[in-house]
Amino acid sequence: MEKLQKTIGYRFRSPALLETALTHSSYANEHRGEDAAYNERLEFLGDSVLGMITAEHLFRNELNMPEGKMSRYRAELVCERSLAAVADEIGIGPLLRLGKGEEAGGGRERPSIKADAVEAVLAAVYLDGGMEPAVRFVERFVLSRMAEAELENRDWKTELQELLQRRGPTEIAYVLEGESGPDHDKRFTMSVRWNGETIGTGEGRSKKQAEQMAAKDALERAER
Repeated sequence: MEKLQKTIGYRFRSPALLETALTHSSYANEHRGEDAAYNERLEFLGDSVLGMITAEHLFRNELNMPEGKMSRYRAELVCERSLAAVADEIGIGPLLRLGKGEEAGGGRERPSIKADAVEAVLAAVYLDGGMEPAVRFVERFVLSRMAEAELENRDWKTELQELLQRRGPTEIAYVLEGESGPDHDKRFTMSVRWNGETIGTGEGRSKKQAEQMAAKDALERAER
């Protein structure tokens, strides 16, 4: 758990809270004599804390975003897939305490279990240190995925293609310019070229995301 605390940038005054956040009900059921606490109550609290912090961020920072779009962005940011990716990024999987049956059934890699653990860890941070470290956790590991949420709500590549086609003969190519970071947190840089000229660049956690960010950059340049 020491490594996890370093990764998330928060040291617990009560390490037992973090241990509970990483304990699945299947483990507690198999260790009843040890009075093992598990993370479902923390998950319940963490879900509310996460939703509030995310909603406030969108309200304060996306001033022109209507309510319906804010709801879609929040849903994308806090969905199971997104939170399971956070779990992978901070290394929760190997630390989970699971029952033998759940372990044998692949529970350590189950997205729902990993996502629930992230919410439980957030709740543990909130209870141990208050709102400030909880906000930092969400900003660093959840709100940093705004670009991915944006991709789920808009297809920049199609918009760019339609714009350029209106301007005349179009040959669009996306080129990998580089990649960086460790295998578990790789970043890709792509450029988009129109008739051989670079008109935008972008970075993402996948080549597909980087291509969308390059198209977004090209569209924003075209509007200047």
